[in-house]
Amino acid sequence: MTPEQASFLLEIFLAGIKKEAPITRRVILAVPDDKSGYRPDPNSRSALELAWHIASSDVWFLEAFLKGNFDMEDDSMPADLANASDIASWHEDNLATSFEKIAKLSPNFWATPLNCFGIYNFPAVLYLQFMLVHTVHHRGQLCAYLRPMGSKVPNIYGGSFDEPMVMPPNG
Repeated sequence: MTPEQASFLLEIFLAGIKKEAPITRRVILAVPDDKSGYRPDPNSRSALELAWHIASSDVWFLEAFLKGNFDMEDDSMPADLANASDIASWHEDNLATSFEKIAKLSPNFWATPLNCFGIYNFPAVLYLQFMLVHTVHHRGQLCAYLRPMGSKVPNIYGGSFDEPMVMPPNG
């Protein structure tokens, strides 16, 4: 991949991640505090654990670019995050900070292959798409938890039963 190709993809993927981040936070914020321990199966993550996984993974991906590797350290939730609102705020703050930093990385960096756990060795820019798909996957998983917890599924891509799409006025 050339740096020019990487720059083109970077523009597309970063715009997508920026657009998805507020949607992700709306889904996380739909987790009710009194039901955050809900898990549909004993082997599943709790709703709060899943919310943390989504938020922390987004930031982890961006920080991995800055470090130049995908090593995973301790991914446990900090003790000062007690609920979905805390996680959504943490996500917003940390994603914005990391975003500013990765936007300064060179086109050469984004075109360079980056090893990911010895499984993948793609040009760095392609992991932005992987990040996005990972987030959307787990966000959908968390949405499936919401109604059984007594919550509402937020509008994601054009309405839900709980938040129907409102068409803009013509003209």
